[in-house]
Amino acid sequence: MGKDLYSILGVSKSATKAEIKSAYHKLARKYHPDVNKDNPSAAEKFKEISAAYDILGDDEKRKKYDNNEIDGDGKPTGFGAGFGGAYGGGNPFGQGGFYSSSGGQNANFDFSSIFGDDIFSAFGGGRGGYQGFGGGAKRPRKGEDITYTMRIDFLTAVRGGERQVTLGGRNINVKIPSGTVDGQTLRLKGLGGPGHYNGENGDVLITLNVDKHPYFGLEGQNITMELPITVKEAVLGAKITVPTIDGQVAVKIPSYAGSGDKLRLKGKGIPGLNGRGRGDQYVTVYIETPRNLNREQKEALKKFSESLGEKNYEEHKSFFGKFKL
Repeated sequence: MGKDLYSILGVSKSATKAEIKSAYHKLARKYHPDVNKDNPSAAEKFKEISAAYDILGDDEKRKKYDNNEIDGDGKPTGFGAGFGGAYGGGNPFGQGGFYSSSGGQNANFDFSSIFGDDIFSAFGGGRGGYQGFGGGAKRPRKGEDITYTMRIDFLTAVRGGERQVTLGGRNINVKIPSGTVDGQTLRLKGLGGPGHYNGENGDVLITLNVDKHPYFGLEGQNITMELPITVKEAVLGAKITVPTIDGQVAVKIPSYAGSGDKLRLKGKGIPGLNGRGRGDQYVTVYIETPRNLNREQKEALKKFSESLGEKNYEEHKSFFGKFKL
C-alpha cells in the first residue's frame, strides 16, 4: 500500500475518529511552519501529517483506504489507477467523447450517475461533464480549528487585560475584552490548523472560565456584595469604606438600617463588552449579632432593651399577632 497513514499520525488502525483528530492536532502544533521557521524539514513533515489526516479524518476516504481502494496519496489502486496510468490523465475515449451502444456520441455523459461525485473529486474532475482522470486542482479546504480552555481571575474578566498562552511552541498574547463573562469564547483567526490545497488556516477558539471572587458576585452587568455592619452602625448610621472593582469608596449607612437593605453604587458595575455601557454595584447589608458577650455586657444589653419599651417593637409585636395557634 506504500506509506502507512496510521503510522504517520502515530495511531493504530483501530483508532477512533476522536483519537485520530487529537493525534493530528498534537502533531500539527509541533510541526507547524510558523513555529519551525529555521527547520525546512518540518514543513515537509507538516504536509505529510495534513495529507494523512485529510484521508483518515474523513470517514468515506478512510473506508476506501482501509479497503485498499485508494493509496496513501488518495489515488485509486484499482480501476481508476489503471485508467489514469494507461491514458496519462487524458480522455480514454478519444476527443469526441463517450460513444453509446446505439452508435451515437454522448459528449455530456454523466459518470456521477454510475460512480457518484466522489469518483470525480478523487481524480480531480467535477460533476457536470467528464474532465479526465488524474488532472485538475482539488478544492481549497479550511484547516481545523483548535480549541483551548483558559482560566482567568474575576477582575481580569471585568476590567479586561492580556494573558499569554503557548500553542504549538508559540507564545501568543490573548487580549481579554472588558466585560467578559464565564464561558465566553474568543476566536483567534488564522492561528489554527493549516489549510488544505491553498485553503485558509483554521482558527484558535479559546473558552474562558472565570474564577469566582471571594466577595463579589455577578448579576448581568451588576456586581453584588454583602456588607456586615454592627448593631450600633445599624441603629445610628455610619460611613463605611467598601471595595469596588475600581477601588475603595465611602458608603453612608442610614440610621435604622436593617438586614437585607440594599445600597446602590451607580456606575460601579461591569463595563459592557469592549467598554459599552456599565452596570451598578448593589451592597446588601446584614447586621452581625454580637458573640461571646461576658456577664456584664449581657446585663447591659438587657437593661438597654428594657429601657426601650414595647413601643419600639410595635411592628415586631403586630407581626406575630397575625398568627393564631
